[in-house]
Amino acid sequence: MATIITSYRNKRQQLLTKEVLVLSGLGALLLTATLLSVSTGAVNITVDQIFSILLHPLGGTEEGFTKQTEVVLWNIRLPRVVLSVFIGAALAIAGASLQGLFRNPLVEPGLIGVSNGAALCAIIVIVFSKHLPEQLSAAFGTYLLPFSAFLGSLFVTVLAYRISQRQGKTDIALLILAGVAINALTAALIGLVLYYDDDTALRTFTFWSLGDLGGASWQKIGFSLFIIAIPVALLTLYHAALDALALGEAEAGHLGIHVERVKYTIIILSALAVGASVAMAGTISFVGLVVPHMIRAVIGPGHRLLLPSSILLGAALLTLADLLARTMVAPSEIPIGVITALTGAPFFIFLLLQSKHKRML
Repeated sequence: MATIITSYRNKRQQLLTKEVLVLSGLGALLLTATLLSVSTGAVNITVDQIFSILLHPLGGTEEGFTKQTEVVLWNIRLPRVVLSVFIGAALAIAGASLQGLFRNPLVEPGLIGVSNGAALCAIIVIVFSKHLPEQLSAAFGTYLLPFSAFLGSLFVTVLAYRISQRQGKTDIALLILAGVAINALTAALIGLVLYYDDDTALRTFTFWSLGDLGGASWQKIGFSLFIIAIPVALLTLYHAALDALALGEAEAGHLGIHVERVKYTIIILSALAVGASVAMAGTISFVGLVVPHMIRAVIGPGHRLLLPSSILLGAALLTLADLLARTMVAPSEIPIGVITALTGAPFFIFLLLQSKHKRML
């Protein structure tokens, strides 16, 4: 008996050590990516200057940096980096949660129509907002596009969820098929709206749909970050339920998991996180699909470590992608969605070939 208890304690200690090492490593990666992104750009800011500027409002000395450097850091770099960290974290944990819920590694938030729902409402606002009274546009113009995109993603998610209901239970196959149908319908409606409008709206929508973090400001992102942070934090609490669902819905029910409530909650939380992200920065693909695969390949499928690790790696990778997007062809800027697709798609093909070679697919 004593041998069994000792063996259990050793395994638990090894597991805790592994978790601490993985999370510490990813935390260091995120910190490095953040400092690199904040310091690099048209105005270079050293690490010493970053800390001096951050400590200045708390009573630090005003030495070692200029007023211009302080303005660039507070008003341009930091809002953009904070936004990329939150959006990367939201897309990655939503992808990891939905893959665990559907027990399908090819699932990503866009599959159930979240991104296209947001895009449809965004193009409607882009096309028709010019017909609004000037006073109304001046009062709500900044928030109209992200708020509408968020409502669009939420409406589409609820619609897909309602279609998938069968005798009070959620049919996962129906949910995915509903998502495919809604994606096709919203894509057609987007094309129809663009067909009847001018080239200006087409260019604006095309740039928005490729992803853009350039409009980040404290005023614009304040409330949206709040909407993103709450679902991200709540999703991490469902690691045990997702592990149980990996055994099958009936087995999870026998383990005391309220399967329908878990499905509904995870789908809604994922839609909130992704919808707010799309509303703030447009469509950014492959983060929600690739990041959970990268984490799973290193640490295994357990959601206790997979979910927080996805948050950290998703935030770090999107921050580095944004750094590449705004520095590769400076002073111009490449849409961040192009960077994530160009780097994520080849890596995902490599993962598919590797899985095929190992007969994992």
